[in-house]
Amino acid sequence: MNIKRAKQEIKDTVAAYLLKDDYGDYCIPAIRQRPILLMGPPGIGKTQIMEQAARECGINLVSYTITHHTRQSAIGLPFIKEKSYGGEARSVTEYTMSEIIASVYDKMEATGIREGILFIDEINCVSETLAPAMLQFLQCKTFGNQQVPSGWIIVAAGNPPEYNKSVRDFDVVTLDRVKKIDVREDFGVWKEYAYEAGIHPAVLSYLDIRRENFYCMETSIEGRMFATPRGWEDLSQLLYVYEKLGKRPDREVVCQYIQHWKVAKDFANYLELFEKYQTDYQVDQVLAGHFEKFAVEKLRLASMDERFAVVGLFMGKLGERCRAYHEKDLLVTELFEVLKGWKKALESAEHPWQALEDRIFMREKDLEEKKKADLLTREEEHLKQEILKLLGIYRDLAKEGEARGEGKEEIFQKVKEAFQNQAGEREELIKDTGEKLQNTFDFLELAFQEGQELVVFVTELNTNPYSMEFISENGCDSYYKYNKKLLFDQEQREILEELENIEEEL
Repeated sequence: MNIKRAKQEIKDTVAAYLLKDDYGDYCIPAIRQRPILLMGPPGIGKTQIMEQAARECGINLVSYTITHHTRQSAIGLPFIKEKSYGGEARSVTEYTMSEIIASVYDKMEATGIREGILFIDEINCVSETLAPAMLQFLQCKTFGNQQVPSGWIIVAAGNPPEYNKSVRDFDVVTLDRVKKIDVREDFGVWKEYAYEAGIHPAVLSYLDIRRENFYCMETSIEGRMFATPRGWEDLSQLLYVYEKLGKRPDREVVCQYIQHWKVAKDFANYLELFEKYQTDYQVDQVLAGHFEKFAVEKLRLASMDERFAVVGLFMGKLGERCRAYHEKDLLVTELFEVLKGWKKALESAEHPWQALEDRIFMREKDLEEKKKADLLTREEEHLKQEILKLLGIYRDLAKEGEARGEGKEEIFQKVKEAFQNQAGEREELIKDTGEKLQNTFDFLELAFQEGQELVVFVTELNTNPYSMEFISENGCDSYYKYNKKLLFDQEQREILEELENIEEEL
Protein backbone atom coordinates (compact mmCIF):
# COMPACT_ATOMS: atom_id res chain seq x y z
CA MET A 1 0.00 0.00 0.00
CA ASN A 2 1.06 3.63 -0.31
CA ILE A 3 2.37 5.63 2.63
CA LYS A 4 -0.90 7.53 3.11
CA ARG A 5 -2.87 4.31 3.52
CA ALA A 6 -0.16 2.92 5.82
CA LYS A 7 -0.48 5.98 8.07
CA GLN A 8 -4.24 5.47 8.29
CA GLU A 9 -3.71 1.80 9.12
CA ILE A 10 -1.41 2.80 11.99
CA LYS A 11 -3.96 5.32 13.31
CA ASP A 12 -6.74 2.73 13.07
CA THR A 13 -4.58 0.19 14.91
CA VAL A 14 -3.82 2.71 17.65
CA ALA A 15 -7.54 3.43 18.05
CA ALA A 16 -8.34 -0.31 18.21
CA TYR A 17 -5.53 -1.21 20.64
CA LEU A 18 -6.28 1.68 23.03
CA LEU A 19 -10.06 1.18 23.14
CA LYS A 20 -11.18 0.14 26.64
CA ASP A 21 -14.23 -1.76 27.84
CA ASP A 22 -16.59 -0.84 30.67
CA TYR A 23 -14.12 -2.23 33.22
CA GLY A 24 -11.23 -0.06 32.05
CA ASP A 25 -9.40 -2.95 30.35
CA TYR A 26 -8.19 -2.83 26.76
CA CYS A 27 -10.71 -4.51 24.47
CA ILE A 28 -7.82 -6.25 22.71
CA PRO A 29 -5.59 -7.66 25.48
CA ALA A 30 -1.89 -6.80 25.30
CA ILE A 31 -0.96 -10.36 24.30
CA ARG A 32 -3.15 -10.00 21.17
CA GLN A 33 -1.92 -6.53 20.24
CA ARG A 34 0.37 -7.50 17.41
CA PRO A 35 3.31 -5.17 16.69
CA ILE A 36 3.09 -3.41 13.33
CA LEU A 37 5.94 -4.18 10.93
CA LEU A 38 6.38 -1.66 8.09
CA MET A 39 8.47 -2.97 5.22
CA GLY A 40 9.39 -0.72 2.31
CA PRO A 41 12.16 1.07 0.40
CA PRO A 42 14.29 3.64 2.24
CA GLY A 43 13.40 7.33 2.10
CA ILE A 44 9.67 7.04 1.33
CA GLY A 45 8.49 8.47 4.68
CA LYS A 46 8.08 5.50 7.06
CA THR A 47 9.66 7.39 9.95
CA GLN A 48 7.85 10.63 9.16
CA ILE A 49 4.36 9.13 9.24
CA MET A 50 5.07 7.82 12.75
CA GLU A 51 5.50 11.40 13.99
CA GLN A 52 2.31 12.46 12.22
CA ALA A 53 0.29 9.47 13.48
CA ALA A 54 1.36 9.95 17.11
CA ARG A 55 0.64 13.70 16.96
CA GLU A 56 -2.79 13.21 15.36
CA CYS A 57 -3.71 10.48 17.87
CA GLY A 58 -2.56 12.68 20.79
CA ILE A 59 -0.14 10.12 22.22
CA ASN A 60 3.59 9.84 22.88
CA LEU A 61 6.25 8.69 20.45
CA VAL A 62 9.61 7.21 21.37
CA SER A 63 11.72 6.51 18.31
CA TYR A 64 14.97 4.55 17.97
CA THR A 65 17.12 3.35 15.08
CA ILE A 66 18.16 -0.02 16.42
CA THR A 67 21.36 -0.25 14.35
CA HIS A 68 22.79 2.52 16.57
CA HIS A 69 22.49 0.31 19.64
CA THR A 70 24.67 -2.29 21.25
CA ARG A 71 23.34 -5.34 23.04
CA GLN A 72 24.01 -3.65 26.38
CA SER A 73 22.05 -0.45 25.64
CA ALA A 74 19.10 -2.38 24.17
CA ILE A 75 18.88 -5.12 26.80
CA GLY A 76 20.65 -3.63 29.82
CA LEU A 77 23.83 -4.43 31.72
CA PRO A 78 24.19 -7.66 33.74
CA PHE A 79 24.69 -7.52 37.51
CA ILE A 80 24.87 -10.11 40.30
CA LYS A 81 22.02 -10.28 42.79
CA GLU A 82 21.76 -12.48 45.88
CA LYS A 83 18.58 -14.57 46.14
CA SER A 84 17.42 -17.29 48.47
CA TYR A 85 16.25 -20.64 47.09
CA GLY A 86 15.11 -23.31 49.55
CA GLY A 87 16.77 -21.46 52.37
CA GLU A 88 20.11 -21.32 50.56
CA ALA A 89 21.64 -18.08 49.21
CA ARG A 90 22.44 -18.06 45.49
CA SER A 91 24.12 -15.53 43.18
CA VAL A 92 21.86 -14.75 40.22
CA THR A 93 22.58 -12.73 37.07
CA GLU A 94 20.00 -10.00 36.36
CA TYR A 95 19.91 -7.04 34.00
CA THR A 96 19.47 -3.34 34.47
CA MET A 97 16.58 -1.64 32.61
CA SER A 98 17.01 -1.26 28.87
CA GLU A 99 17.81 2.28 27.71
CA ILE A 100 14.89 2.01 25.29
CA ILE A 101 12.36 0.99 27.96
CA ALA A 102 13.73 3.67 30.30
CA SER A 103 13.10 6.26 27.56
CA VAL A 104 9.46 5.17 27.42
CA TYR A 105 9.05 5.83 31.15
CA ASP A 106 10.93 9.14 30.84
CA LYS A 107 8.53 10.21 28.09
CA MET A 108 5.48 9.38 30.19
CA GLU A 109 6.96 11.30 33.12
CA ALA A 110 7.73 14.37 30.97
CA THR A 111 4.36 14.57 29.19
CA GLY A 112 1.91 13.07 31.66
CA ILE A 113 0.51 10.96 28.81
CA ARG A 114 0.49 7.26 29.67
CA GLU A 115 0.04 5.80 26.17
CA GLY A 116 2.19 5.96 23.08
CA ILE A 117 4.04 4.36 20.19
CA LEU A 118 7.46 2.75 20.53
CA PHE A 119 8.99 2.91 17.06
CA ILE A 120 12.05 0.84 16.18
CA ASP A 121 13.58 1.59 12.78
CA GLU A 122 15.81 -0.68 10.67
CA ILE A 123 14.79 -3.64 12.83
CA ASN A 124 15.91 -6.24 10.29
CA CYS A 125 19.42 -4.75 10.00
CA VAL A 126 20.64 -5.45 13.54
CA SER A 127 23.96 -7.07 14.40
CA GLU A 128 24.19 -10.80 15.00
CA THR A 129 24.39 -10.27 18.78
CA LEU A 130 21.14 -8.25 18.79
CA ALA A 131 19.12 -10.39 16.37
CA PRO A 132 17.73 -12.79 19.05
CA ALA A 133 16.76 -9.82 21.22
CA MET A 134 14.81 -8.25 18.34
CA LEU A 135 12.94 -11.49 17.69
CA GLN A 136 12.09 -11.67 21.39
CA PHE A 137 11.00 -8.02 21.28
CA LEU A 138 8.53 -8.65 18.42
CA GLN A 139 7.27 -11.93 19.84
CA CYS A 140 7.06 -11.06 23.55
CA LYS A 141 7.21 -7.22 23.65
CA THR A 142 10.19 -7.25 25.97
CA PHE A 143 13.77 -5.99 25.95
CA GLY A 144 15.73 -8.44 28.07
CA ASN A 145 13.56 -8.97 31.13
CA GLN A 146 11.81 -5.58 30.82
CA GLN A 147 8.26 -5.47 29.47
CA VAL A 148 7.03 -2.65 27.24
CA PRO A 149 4.54 -0.73 29.44
CA SER A 150 0.81 -1.28 29.02
CA GLY A 151 -0.77 1.16 26.56
CA TRP A 152 2.31 1.36 24.35
CA ILE A 153 2.02 0.09 20.80
CA ILE A 154 5.05 -1.32 19.03
CA VAL A 155 5.76 -0.29 15.46
CA ALA A 156 8.90 -1.47 13.68
CA ALA A 157 10.21 -0.65 10.22
CA GLY A 158 12.69 -2.27 7.90
CA ASN A 159 13.97 -2.30 4.33
CA PRO A 160 13.64 -5.19 1.85
CA PRO A 161 16.90 -7.11 1.20
CA GLU A 162 17.43 -5.54 -2.24
CA TYR A 163 18.13 -2.19 -0.54
CA ASN A 164 20.40 -3.32 2.27
CA LYS A 165 23.05 -6.04 2.31
CA SER A 166 22.82 -6.52 6.09
CA VAL A 167 19.09 -7.36 6.11
CA ARG A 168 18.03 -10.44 8.05
CA ASP A 169 14.94 -12.46 7.20
CA PHE A 170 12.28 -13.04 9.85
CA ASP A 171 11.11 -16.58 10.43
CA VAL A 172 7.47 -17.66 10.20
CA VAL A 173 7.14 -17.80 13.99
CA THR A 174 7.93 -14.07 14.20
CA LEU A 175 5.92 -13.03 11.13
CA ASP A 176 2.88 -14.86 12.53
CA ARG A 177 2.98 -12.51 15.53
CA VAL A 178 3.08 -9.14 13.72
CA LYS A 179 0.85 -7.00 11.47
CA LYS A 180 3.05 -6.80 8.38
CA ILE A 181 2.43 -3.86 6.05
CA ASP A 182 4.33 -3.61 2.78
CA VAL A 183 4.72 0.05 1.77
CA ARG A 184 5.62 1.39 -1.67
CA GLU A 185 6.40 4.81 -3.09
CA ASP A 186 3.53 6.72 -4.73
CA PHE A 187 4.07 10.11 -6.37
CA GLY A 188 0.38 11.04 -6.37
CA VAL A 189 0.10 10.53 -2.62
CA TRP A 190 3.41 12.29 -1.97
CA LYS A 191 2.28 15.23 -4.08
CA GLU A 192 -0.76 15.79 -1.83
CA TYR A 193 1.59 15.86 1.15
CA ALA A 194 4.08 18.06 -0.73
CA TYR A 195 1.54 20.82 -1.31
CA GLU A 196 0.53 20.71 2.35
CA ALA A 197 4.17 20.75 3.48
CA GLY A 198 5.07 23.63 1.13
CA ILE A 199 7.57 21.73 -1.02
CA HIS A 200 9.35 24.11 -3.41
CA PRO A 201 7.38 24.60 -6.67
CA ALA A 202 10.50 23.85 -8.76
CA VAL A 203 10.66 20.38 -7.22
CA LEU A 204 6.95 19.77 -7.72
CA SER A 205 6.81 20.93 -11.34
CA TYR A 206 9.99 19.03 -12.22
CA LEU A 207 8.67 15.77 -10.77
CA ASP A 208 5.37 16.28 -12.58
CA ILE A 209 7.34 16.21 -15.83
CA ARG A 210 9.89 13.57 -14.76
CA ARG A 211 7.88 11.27 -12.53
CA GLU A 212 10.32 8.44 -13.13
CA ASN A 213 12.88 10.45 -11.14
CA PHE A 214 10.70 10.74 -8.03
CA TYR A 215 12.08 7.47 -6.68
CA CYS A 216 14.83 5.56 -8.40
CA MET A 217 17.50 3.19 -7.21
CA GLU A 218 20.25 1.96 -9.55
CA THR A 219 23.55 0.16 -9.22
CA SER A 220 26.48 1.29 -11.36
CA ILE A 221 30.21 0.60 -11.39
CA GLU A 222 30.53 3.57 -9.02
CA GLY A 223 28.05 2.09 -6.54
CA ARG A 224 24.45 2.83 -5.65
CA MET A 225 22.76 5.85 -7.26
CA PHE A 226 19.40 6.91 -5.88
CA ALA A 227 16.74 9.62 -5.56
CA THR A 228 14.16 9.41 -2.77
CA PRO A 229 11.19 11.47 -1.50
CA ARG A 230 13.25 12.29 1.61
CA GLY A 231 16.02 13.67 -0.61
CA TRP A 232 13.59 15.84 -2.59
CA GLU A 233 12.02 17.25 0.58
CA ASP A 234 15.39 18.10 2.14
CA LEU A 235 16.53 19.68 -1.11
CA SER A 236 13.33 21.76 -1.15
CA GLN A 237 14.22 23.25 2.24
CA LEU A 238 17.68 24.13 0.95
CA LEU A 239 16.21 25.85 -2.12
CA TYR A 240 14.11 28.15 0.05
CA VAL A 241 17.07 29.08 2.24
CA TYR A 242 19.36 29.61 -0.76
CA GLU A 243 16.78 32.02 -2.24
CA LYS A 244 16.94 34.09 0.97
CA LEU A 245 20.75 34.05 0.77
CA GLY A 246 20.76 34.98 -2.91
CA LYS A 247 22.45 31.72 -3.89
CA ARG A 248 21.67 29.15 -6.58
CA PRO A 249 22.47 25.46 -5.99
CA ASP A 250 24.47 23.91 -8.84
CA ARG A 251 24.63 20.26 -9.87
CA GLU A 252 27.20 19.39 -7.19
CA VAL A 253 24.96 20.82 -4.44
CA VAL A 254 21.87 19.06 -5.81
CA CYS A 255 23.81 15.80 -5.95
CA GLN A 256 24.42 16.02 -2.19
CA TYR A 257 20.68 15.41 -1.75
CA ILE A 258 19.73 13.57 -4.94
CA GLN A 259 22.55 11.06 -5.08
CA HIS A 260 21.93 10.06 -8.66
CA TRP A 261 24.17 12.19 -10.86
CA LYS A 262 21.98 11.98 -13.97
CA VAL A 263 18.86 13.08 -12.06
CA ALA A 264 20.82 15.74 -10.16
CA LYS A 265 22.22 17.17 -13.40
CA ASP A 266 18.78 17.14 -15.03
CA PHE A 267 17.17 18.93 -12.08
CA ALA A 268 19.98 21.51 -11.83
CA ASN A 269 19.45 22.36 -15.52
CA TYR A 270 15.69 22.53 -14.99
CA LEU A 271 16.14 24.82 -11.99
CA GLU A 272 18.00 27.34 -14.13
CA LEU A 273 15.17 27.30 -16.68
CA PHE A 274 12.55 27.52 -13.92
CA GLU A 275 14.12 30.72 -12.59
CA LYS A 276 14.51 32.07 -16.14
CA TYR A 277 10.82 31.47 -16.92
CA GLN A 278 9.83 33.62 -13.96
CA THR A 279 11.46 36.60 -15.71
CA ASP A 280 10.57 35.62 -19.27
CA TYR A 281 6.87 35.30 -18.51
CA GLN A 282 6.79 38.16 -15.99
CA VAL A 283 4.95 36.00 -13.46
CA ASP A 284 4.59 38.69 -10.78
CA GLN A 285 3.19 41.17 -13.33
CA VAL A 286 0.71 38.57 -14.60
CA LEU A 287 -0.50 37.90 -11.06
CA ALA A 288 -1.04 41.66 -10.69
CA GLY A 289 -3.13 41.66 -13.88
CA HIS A 290 -0.61 43.08 -16.38
CA PHE A 291 -0.26 40.83 -19.44
CA GLU A 292 2.33 41.49 -22.13
CA LYS A 293 1.43 40.23 -25.62
CA PHE A 294 4.91 38.76 -26.19
CA ALA A 295 4.60 36.65 -23.00
CA VAL A 296 1.25 35.25 -24.13
CA GLU A 297 2.61 34.39 -27.60
CA LYS A 298 5.78 32.88 -26.18
CA LEU A 299 3.80 30.58 -23.87
CA ARG A 300 1.44 29.60 -26.68
CA LEU A 301 4.39 28.38 -28.78
CA ALA A 302 6.35 26.84 -25.88
CA SER A 303 7.15 23.14 -25.52
CA MET A 304 5.04 20.98 -23.24
CA ASP A 305 7.77 20.87 -20.58
CA GLU A 306 8.00 24.65 -20.59
CA ARG A 307 4.24 24.99 -20.28
CA PHE A 308 4.22 22.66 -17.26
CA ALA A 309 7.04 24.65 -15.69
CA VAL A 310 5.14 27.93 -16.10
CA VAL A 311 2.00 26.38 -14.60
CA GLY A 312 4.22 25.22 -11.72
CA LEU A 313 5.47 28.78 -11.24
CA PHE A 314 1.94 30.11 -10.95
CA MET A 315 0.93 27.29 -8.63
CA GLY A 316 3.91 28.06 -6.39
CA LYS A 317 2.97 31.74 -6.10
CA LEU A 318 -0.74 31.04 -5.62
CA GLY A 319 0.03 28.24 -3.15
CA GLU A 320 1.98 30.69 -0.97
CA ARG A 321 -0.94 33.14 -1.00
CA CYS A 322 -3.53 30.46 -0.21
CA ARG A 323 -1.37 29.13 2.62
CA ALA A 324 -1.01 32.66 4.02
CA TYR A 325 -4.81 32.98 3.91
CA HIS A 326 -5.18 29.64 5.73
CA GLU A 327 -2.85 30.77 8.53
CA LYS A 328 -4.45 34.22 8.85
CA ASP A 329 -7.92 32.68 8.91
CA LEU A 330 -6.92 30.31 11.73
CA LEU A 331 -5.43 33.20 13.68
CA VAL A 332 -8.48 35.46 13.31
CA THR A 333 -10.88 32.61 14.13
CA GLU A 334 -9.03 31.65 17.32
CA LEU A 335 -8.66 35.27 18.44
CA PHE A 336 -12.38 35.80 17.88
CA GLU A 337 -13.26 32.81 20.09
CA VAL A 338 -10.97 34.02 22.87
CA LEU A 339 -12.35 37.56 22.79
CA LYS A 340 -15.93 36.25 22.67
CA GLY A 341 -15.28 34.32 25.88
CA TRP A 342 -13.54 37.35 27.41
CA LYS A 343 -16.54 39.59 26.67
CA LYS A 344 -18.82 37.19 28.50
CA ALA A 345 -16.43 37.03 31.46
CA LEU A 346 -16.31 40.85 31.67
CA GLU A 347 -19.78 40.89 33.25
CA SER A 348 -18.48 39.38 36.49
CA ALA A 349 -14.78 40.36 36.29
CA GLU A 350 -13.45 42.94 38.74
CA HIS A 351 -10.53 43.81 36.45
CA PRO A 352 -11.09 43.46 32.66
CA TRP A 353 -7.37 42.97 31.95
CA GLN A 354 -7.13 40.21 34.57
CA ALA A 355 -9.89 38.23 32.86
CA LEU A 356 -7.82 38.36 29.67
CA GLU A 357 -4.62 37.53 31.57
CA ASP A 358 -6.28 34.35 32.88
CA ARG A 359 -6.95 33.23 29.33
CA ILE A 360 -3.38 34.00 28.31
CA PHE A 361 -2.08 31.93 31.21
CA MET A 362 -4.22 28.93 30.24
CA ARG A 363 -3.08 29.12 26.61
CA GLU A 364 0.58 29.41 27.65
CA LYS A 365 0.19 26.34 29.84
CA ASP A 366 -1.50 24.41 27.02
CA LEU A 367 1.29 25.40 24.61
CA GLU A 368 4.03 24.20 26.96
CA GLU A 369 2.28 20.88 27.60
CA LYS A 370 1.79 20.21 23.90
CA LYS A 371 5.39 21.18 23.10
CA LYS A 372 6.65 18.72 25.73
CA ALA A 373 4.50 15.98 24.26
CA ASP A 374 5.57 16.84 20.66
CA LEU A 375 1.92 17.24 19.70
CA LEU A 376 2.42 20.39 17.61
CA THR A 377 3.86 20.97 14.18
CA ARG A 378 6.19 23.94 13.80
CA GLU A 379 3.43 25.88 12.03
CA GLU A 380 0.92 25.14 14.81
CA GLU A 381 3.43 26.25 17.43
CA HIS A 382 4.13 29.51 15.57
CA LEU A 383 0.39 30.18 15.27
CA LYS A 384 -0.14 29.75 19.00
CA GLN A 385 2.83 31.99 19.76
CA GLU A 386 1.45 34.71 17.46
CA ILE A 387 -1.96 34.48 19.14
CA LEU A 388 -0.33 34.83 22.58
CA LYS A 389 1.61 37.86 21.35
CA LEU A 390 -1.57 39.59 20.13
CA LEU A 391 -3.49 38.67 23.29
CA GLY A 392 -0.67 40.26 25.28
CA ILE A 393 -1.16 43.48 23.30
CA TYR A 394 -4.93 43.37 23.95
CA ARG A 395 -4.32 42.77 27.67
CA ASP A 396 -2.03 45.81 27.83
CA LEU A 397 -4.72 47.90 26.10
CA ALA A 398 -7.25 46.77 28.70
CA LYS A 399 -4.83 47.51 31.55
CA GLU A 400 -4.11 51.01 30.21
CA GLY A 401 -7.83 51.69 29.78
CA GLU A 402 -8.57 50.57 33.31
CA ALA A 403 -5.77 52.82 34.63
CA ARG A 404 -7.45 55.76 32.87
CA GLY A 405 -10.74 54.92 34.57
CA GLU A 406 -12.51 53.68 31.43
CA GLY A 407 -15.53 51.41 31.78
CA LYS A 408 -15.73 47.78 30.70
CA GLU A 409 -17.65 48.54 27.51
CA GLU A 410 -15.19 51.24 26.47
CA ILE A 411 -12.23 48.92 27.16
CA PHE A 412 -13.85 46.15 25.13
CA GLN A 413 -14.45 48.47 22.17
CA LYS A 414 -10.76 49.48 22.06
CA VAL A 415 -9.65 45.85 22.12
CA LYS A 416 -12.24 45.07 19.45
CA GLU A 417 -10.82 47.83 17.24
CA ALA A 418 -7.34 46.32 17.60
CA PHE A 419 -8.74 42.91 16.67
CA GLN A 420 -10.43 44.41 13.60
CA ASN A 421 -6.97 45.18 12.20
CA GLN A 422 -6.33 41.41 11.97
CA ALA A 423 -9.76 40.80 10.46
CA GLY A 424 -9.09 43.58 7.94
CA GLU A 425 -5.77 42.00 6.94
CA ARG A 426 -7.62 38.74 6.30
CA GLU A 427 -10.17 40.48 4.07
CA GLU A 428 -7.38 42.20 2.13
CA LEU A 429 -5.67 38.83 1.72
CA ILE A 430 -8.91 37.31 0.39
CA LYS A 431 -9.32 40.12 -2.12
CA ASP A 432 -5.69 40.05 -3.29
CA THR A 433 -5.52 36.24 -3.56
CA GLY A 434 -8.82 36.08 -5.44
CA GLU A 435 -7.61 38.66 -7.94
CA LYS A 436 -4.31 36.84 -8.47
CA LEU A 437 -6.12 33.56 -9.04
CA GLN A 438 -8.49 35.10 -11.58
CA ASN A 439 -5.62 36.92 -13.33
CA THR A 440 -3.79 33.61 -13.71
CA PHE A 441 -6.86 32.02 -15.31
CA ASP A 442 -7.21 34.99 -17.67
CA PHE A 443 -3.56 34.79 -18.74
CA LEU A 444 -3.67 31.03 -19.31
CA GLU A 445 -6.90 31.40 -21.29
CA LEU A 446 -5.23 33.95 -23.58
CA ALA A 447 -2.32 31.57 -24.15
CA PHE A 448 -4.21 28.28 -24.45
CA GLN A 449 -7.85 29.26 -25.10
CA GLU A 450 -9.71 26.36 -23.45
CA GLY A 451 -6.94 23.83 -23.94
CA GLN A 452 -5.86 20.92 -21.79
CA GLU A 453 -3.32 23.10 -19.97
CA LEU A 454 -6.14 24.83 -18.08
CA VAL A 455 -7.52 21.46 -17.00
CA VAL A 456 -4.02 20.60 -15.74
CA PHE A 457 -3.95 23.88 -13.81
CA VAL A 458 -7.34 23.08 -12.21
CA THR A 459 -6.09 19.59 -11.32
CA GLU A 460 -3.17 21.17 -9.48
CA LEU A 461 -5.55 23.50 -7.63
CA ASN A 462 -7.60 20.45 -6.61
CA THR A 463 -4.49 18.70 -5.28
CA ASN A 464 -3.36 21.61 -3.11
CA PRO A 465 -5.42 21.61 0.14
CA TYR A 466 -4.78 25.33 0.73
CA SER A 467 -6.03 26.43 -2.69
CA MET A 468 -9.08 24.18 -2.32
CA GLU A 469 -9.81 25.69 1.09
CA PHE A 470 -9.55 29.21 -0.34
CA ILE A 471 -11.77 28.48 -3.36
CA SER A 472 -14.41 26.59 -1.36
CA GLU A 473 -14.71 29.51 1.09
CA ASN A 474 -14.31 32.43 -1.31
CA GLY A 475 -15.17 31.08 -4.77
CA CYS A 476 -13.68 31.54 -8.26
CA ASP A 477 -15.87 31.54 -11.40
CA SER A 478 -13.14 30.35 -13.79
CA TYR A 479 -12.25 27.48 -11.47
CA TYR A 480 -15.85 26.22 -11.42
CA LYS A 481 -15.99 26.48 -15.22
CA TYR A 482 -12.90 24.33 -15.84
CA ASN A 483 -13.46 22.01 -12.92
CA LYS A 484 -16.82 21.09 -14.45
CA LYS A 485 -15.00 20.27 -17.69
CA LEU A 486 -12.46 18.21 -15.76
CA LEU A 487 -15.21 16.20 -14.01
CA PHE A 488 -16.94 15.65 -17.35
CA ASP A 489 -13.71 14.39 -18.95
CA GLN A 490 -13.09 12.02 -16.02
CA GLU A 491 -16.63 10.66 -16.25
CA GLN A 492 -16.22 10.18 -19.99
CA ARG A 493 -12.95 8.29 -19.50
CA GLU A 494 -14.55 6.05 -16.86
CA ILE A 495 -17.45 5.22 -19.21
CA LEU A 496 -15.03 4.38 -22.05
CA GLU A 497 -12.96 2.16 -19.73
CA GLU A 498 -16.11 0.39 -18.57
CA LEU A 499 -17.18 -0.20 -22.21
CA GLU A 500 -13.72 -1.59 -23.04
CA ASN A 501 -13.91 -3.98 -20.08
CA ILE A 502 -17.36 -5.18 -21.17
CA GLU A 503 -16.08 -5.67 -24.74
CA GLU A 504 -13.13 -7.73 -23.47
CA GLU A 505 -15.43 -9.91 -21.36
CA LEU A 506 -17.69 -10.51 -24.37
